[in-house]
Formats: sequence, C-alpha cells, structure tokens
Amino acid sequence: MTATPEQTLFASTTETFLEKQASLTHVRGLHASEVSFQPEWWQRAAELGWTSLLVPEELGGGSVSGNGVADLALVAEKAGRTVAPGPLHPVSVVASGLVEAPDGHEDAIEALVSGELVASWAVYEPGGPFAPLAAGVTTATRTGAGYRIDGVKDRVEAGADSGAVLVVAASEDGLRQFLVRTDAPGVTVTPQASVDMVKRYARIEFTGVEVDETAAVGTAEQTPGIIERQRQIALVLQCAELVGVLDAVLAMTTAWLFDRHSFGRPLASYQALKHRVADMKMWFEACRATTAGAVEAVAHRSREADKLVSVAKAYVAERTPIMLQDCVQLHGGIGVTWEHDLHLYLRRAILYRAMYGSPEEHHRAVYALSRKSEATA
Repeated sequence: MTATPEQTLFASTTETFLEKQASLTHVRGLHASEVSFQPEWWQRAAELGWTSLLVPEELGGGSVSGNGVADLALVAEKAGRTVAPGPLHPVSVVASGLVEAPDGHEDAIEALVSGELVASWAVYEPGGPFAPLAAGVTTATRTGAGYRIDGVKDRVEAGADSGAVLVVAASEDGLRQFLVRTDAPGVTVTPQASVDMVKRYARIEFTGVEVDETAAVGTAEQTPGIIERQRQIALVLQCAELVGVLDAVLAMTTAWLFDRHSFGRPLASYQALKHRVADMKMWFEACRATTAGAVEAVAHRSREADKLVSVAKAYVAERTPIMLQDCVQLHGGIGVTWEHDLHLYLRRAILYRAMYGSPEEHHRAVYALSRKSEATA
C-alpha cells in the first residue's frame, strides 16, 4: 500500500524526533543516570500523536491514516532503530483496553492521550508464564461499594513510573480488569531491573485495595475479548519494534563489512560473509512480512488475528536474537565491547523474546489454532 502524504510526514516527523531526542547516546545517558525515561520527553511524544492512535476521535484520539494500529506499528518500528526509551508499549496496551469499554474511563483515556498519565498492564503473576486468561492468585472480592483487590503482579513495564495500572484479577463473576491508581492505599510498587538498558519493570502488591464499581473495565462477558485485544496489540508492537532493530543492525553490519578491510579487500567481498548476509536479509524480509500480516489482521479485527500474531511473535522473536548474534560475530572483537552499540539492540531483542510469550509458546499456540481451524473447516 502506498503511503499518503500525511503518513509520510508523520513517519518523517517521528524519525526526526527519535534521532534527536532518543538517540543511542541518549539511551546510554539514561542508563548511566538510572532513569527509564524523562516525563517531559514522553509529553513531547504524546504531542506528536503517539498516544492517540488507538483512541477513536469521539474520545479525543485519532490517527493519521485512519488505521491506528498500522500507524502505531510504524512508530514502534522507528523506535526500534534507536532502541528508544519510553512507555509506548504499556500506554498503548492500556489504551487499547480502555477504548473497548470506555464508560467511566473517559478522563483516564484523555490523560493517556495528553501524556499526563502513564499506565501499564499488570497481567503477569510472580513466577508464572504469560497467561492472561488464566486465573491467578490476584483476586477481586466484591464489597458494598465496589471491589477489594488482593495479590501480586510483577514484570509490570514502567510500573514505577505509572500513575495507574490495569490489573487482571479473578472475581466471583470470572476474570475482570480494574484500573487502579498506584498511589491508592494498599498498593506497593517495587522496581525491577531488566536486561535492557532503559526498560524498567516493577513488582506491584495489592493489599486490601478498595476500588469502586467504575474501576472495572467492561463486564465479565466482555473481559476475555478485551484482554485478547490487548494481547494482540502488545505482540504486534513487539514484532514491529524488533523489525526496526533488525533494520538498524543489518545496516550497521553491512556498512562495517564494506569499511573494514582484510588482506587489502573489504570484508564484504568474501563469499562466505556474503552468504551469511544474504541469509540474514532473507530472514529479515520474512520478519517484516509476518509482522505486516499480523498488523493488518489486528487492524481489521480478522478472525485469524490471534493466530497471525502468534506466527509473527514465534518467527520474529526466534530469528532476531540469532541474527543479532551473527552481527556481533561479523563485527569481530569490537562487537562484544561495552563501547559498541550492538549490545543495546541485543538486550532489547532478548527482553522481547521473553515477554508476552516465548517463541516456543507461540509455536504451540499456532499449532493448536491451526488444528482448531482444521477441525471446524
């Protein structure tokens, strides 16, 4: 599909902003300062429209092309090229859930769009895999005025920087989600580090946290569908960002192979290295294609979206770390130094491989969904 002038301008503006305000040097500076991202930086990102893309116009949002998922995937891909900081993923996932059942959450949606509020998805149970529809130990018990939430969540991205979290909890009605302020009585937030230079997570404990009825997002019947929508958005953002990571690292490696000489010849002239680069180029295009298919399916709410996001995550998250390790090897000794930027990309890829389901888990999901499709055909 040919990009419209508006999309081209949006992409150019996003790329320029990231190059100036989220460069690799900036990422290293944040790491040295033990800062995940700067709130004023995120405010500027919101002003560029990043936070409004999944929000319909009647709720104060809007996208450049009318396809918010595709526009957001474009932002994620650009962010991957500089392993940019910021809560793009958690804010987008929370927004995608709130807009499915916005009643009572209009103010929170407005705050997310403006960049005033950072929110994250509290879905992981300590020690457990990514299983958003499985009942965990976090519970929501009915009270006279609403619900009491008890339990623990961990691996909450930007949890220590969030003003609210969308908590998945088991209730007497089934699985529900609640938007909970992190400064509410009974909420304890403990930061968690990660392998990434700037991505931070948190363990959040809920001890008798009282919320009213309006904190619930959707009904019990709506909740599985809302959670599935959030899962799909989380996965396409991951895959799109990994495509950006690969694009940047392959360009970096190709330039190195042409610049570096051995026995009077550029490394790029050696047949064995040409073959390795050709293989990586093929795998990269496959990553781009599977991601594009997932984005398209999620954007149009296809019945195949659940399978296609797992196809993308299984392939992209499996191939990306392998390709980056190849690029490290092709750089020689300098590729394993702290001063070189390769490890910044590799860290992000390793993190995303694990979050929201490993490639192995998504391979099993694709198999199960394919069997299900065959049975109903």
